[in-house]
Amino acid sequence: MARTPRSKASDFDPEVLQLFDKYVHGIIDRRGFLAGAARFAVGATGAAGLLAALSPQFAAAQQVKPDDKRLSAGYIEFASPQGYGKARGYLAKPAKARGPLPVVLVVHENRGLNPHIEDITRRLALENFIAFAPDALFPLGGYPGNEDAARELFKQLDQAKTREDFVAAAQMLRGIEGGNGHLGVIGFCYGGGMANFLATRLPDVAAAAPFYGSAAPVEDVPKIKAELLVVLAANDERINAGWPAYEAALKSAGVRYSLYQPEGTQHGFNNDTTPRYDEAAAREAWSRALALFNRTLRGGAKG
Repeated sequence: MARTPRSKASDFDPEVLQLFDKYVHGIIDRRGFLAGAARFAVGATGAAGLLAALSPQFAAAQQVKPDDKRLSAGYIEFASPQGYGKARGYLAKPAKARGPLPVVLVVHENRGLNPHIEDITRRLALENFIAFAPDALFPLGGYPGNEDAARELFKQLDQAKTREDFVAAAQMLRGIEGGNGHLGVIGFCYGGGMANFLATRLPDVAAAAPFYGSAAPVEDVPKIKAELLVVLAANDERINAGWPAYEAALKSAGVRYSLYQPEGTQHGFNNDTTPRYDEAAAREAWSRALALFNRTLRGGAKG
């Protein structure tokens, strides 16, 4: 179990949380956050202190160590001819698997494959899945070890090529050693939008759990064959604005879906490295995602 972060969302003024959300998603830069947060801070270094308090604490939240003996984990490269040519990701699976296992593609936020997403990947592997998390930043040198630098790199990506890298990852996973041929996708923020996209693009995605991600274009919704668990935060105006039209399209197309939107939560509430983390809501969302994957991805291997 992860340790609770030193601060929680309720410790911050809602306007500060909104500023942080804009900062995280590149709508304003660091200077913009500090200027906006200054009136909520005390002292000359107060705004910087607010930013530090809201920023990820990877080591404190880590649940599964990279060298956990129960797992086999490491980086692999794969071809992406329609994308950037070559891509890389983090693969984790049980060290002593019994029989073919279902596969889950994990999609990171807009900072690339950081330590938190690697930890999420290992958590899935401990639940008896083969889990794989590509790094969209690999063509630009990979996750740089710094969240600010990662955001700036992310802006430089050709998103059309990046989407093809994730499609190539899914295609690679179809035949991965030890897999049973059944594929699910889970993604967070940017990754939630990518999970929605992959569900429209790949008919063999059996289940997808987009966490507070941008909706797929409504015209593409009829292509979805997967069952969806849509996870939204309660206080997330930017993402939630797209939900009514998306839900209407899902209903119209007969797509199987469920919605989990716990009260009082902020965008990013599943991420246990920041104060926006909501332990109870995150635990329930994780439980529902695992239930979806266990129900839809287990069973005999595809022929």
